[in-house]
Amino acid sequence: KWERGFARVINIQGTDHHGTIARVRAGLQAAGEGIPEGYPDYVLHTMVRVVRGGQEVKISKRAGSYVTLRDLIEWTSKDAVRFFLLSRKPDTEYTFDVDLAIQKNNDNPVYYVQYAHARICSVINAWREKEGGHRSALKDADLSALDSPAAQALMLQLAKYPEMLTDAAQDFAPHDVTFYLRELAASYHSYYDAERILVEDEKVKQARLALVAATAQVLHNGLAVLGVSAPEKM
Repeated sequence: KWERGFARVINIQGTDHHGTIARVRAGLQAAGEGIPEGYPDYVLHTMVRVVRGGQEVKISKRAGSYVTLRDLIEWTSKDAVRFFLLSRKPDTEYTFDVDLAIQKNNDNPVYYVQYAHARICSVINAWREKEGGHRSALKDADLSALDSPAAQALMLQLAKYPEMLTDAAQDFAPHDVTFYLRELAASYHSYYDAERILVEDEKVKQARLALVAATAQVLHNGLAVLGVSAPEKM
């Protein structure tokens, strides 16, 4: 991989392979190819426990019993599997709760985030159908009307996205993206409960629509990074 031009390589293994890190790196140093110290990088994962129907699904290498990713996807969904497995640090213990992953309520983190996106799309679609509005018109909205604590909190949360994403990429920390999306969804739900969006005042309405449209875009982008869909209806 070094000879093919890959200046950065990440090996993903289980924590029981920790002892191989120093040996692999030392071997590469000894190859005399100019490979830098600390090459390759490593991300080590602990085992994942699976709970279904309130009972732990027994996994035994000796008995040949195990749960595959295909099993998890069939029991829940691709979106739930991706979001749940990415929502923890790789070196921490994690329990995948199958029953939680199929719930359609706010206790299910992937549903909570996706519902925020769908909720915004519903508002924008209602505006479009009633008034013939289009998202492109919102780019020129006067945002001075967004002076309430709930609106300010949502805007501050949106402003964190670029730096959060950069740090997550540099630190091999996709779980930071899941944490951020849950916080953003919570900020939106709080804002939605605090202020009506489709009001009579055109200036205020345009500003609030611009804010929620931006929120939907960031939710969509963050979910796309994780490989999770952003449905417009739920």
